Amino acid sequence: MDLGLNFPAKLEPFLLMAKSLKGAAAAKLIQDATSAPGVFVFSELLELPNIQELAKSEQHEKFLSLLQLFSYKTYQDYIEHKDQLPPLNEAQTIKLKHLSIVSLASERRILPYSDLLKALDMPTIRELEDLIIDAIYLDILRGKLDQKEQQLEVEYTMGRDLEPGKLEEVLAALQNWAETTTNVLNTLDEKINQIASSTAAAKKAEQEHEKALQANLKEVFDKQKEKSLGGGTMSRKGMHMGYGDKDPMHMDVDEPPEGLKNKNRKASQEAQPKTRKRNRF
Repeated sequence: MDLGLNFPAKLEPFLLMAKSLKGAAAAKLIQDATSAPGVFVFSELLELPNIQELAKSEQHEKFLSLLQLFSYKTYQDYIEHKDQLPPLNEAQTIKLKHLSIVSLASERRILPYSDLLKALDMPTIRELEDLIIDAIYLDILRGKLDQKEQQLEVEYTMGRDLEPGKLEEVLAALQNWAETTTNVLNTLDEKINQIASSTAAAKKAEQEHEKALQANLKEVFDKQKEKSLGGGTMSRKGMHMGYGDKDPMHMDVDEPPEGLKNKNRKASQEAQPKTRKRNRF
């Protein structure tokens, strides 16, 4: 998310006036620009030739240093070089502290209250939180106040002007970031390819295992079927062996011997009841 897109437009009126001002008038313009609401970038003003000429005046040189302070330095730099700079009014003090938060946020995303209280010379946490909330409303940064953990969690910040000589450092940092990103992407590609290969190998192994399992099941089924059919044949063969070649349902019964046949016939006759002969008159 780009913050502070309208900040250059806020500086435009001061750029138009600065082109025709020199000396004390140019110094006064710097005081007005650094105090004006919504003006947080100053590089274009700082680069103007008549503003750079203030460095040649011992009387006005400190105003050029003041403009440099608001362009790319912090409130701590002001405290360290306070004797060499013009005194700050309330609007300038608050603005410089806002810009200092942006600089601190460019170094780390989590800013403990203890560090901010020290860097911004704030007496209480309540005043610090009010300062941060104002910065959020001014579109200087995006973040969240974590009162439980006593810290500011920064999401986005506006960009500040670069100090002379810092451009090369930024370019080197971007180059390192690009190389690191490339290495990370290459590593991710290798991991993705490894995972894809492992997945394909696992799928192939699973298919081969399923194929072997189905073949084993078919072999077992065929053996059981063959064994069952073989047992039925043996049973029928046993029946044929018991009764010979004839069908057991149509066996021939041998006739008994002649003597036994007559004896049986006589016994049968004797077993029949005798009939009494009636007298005839």
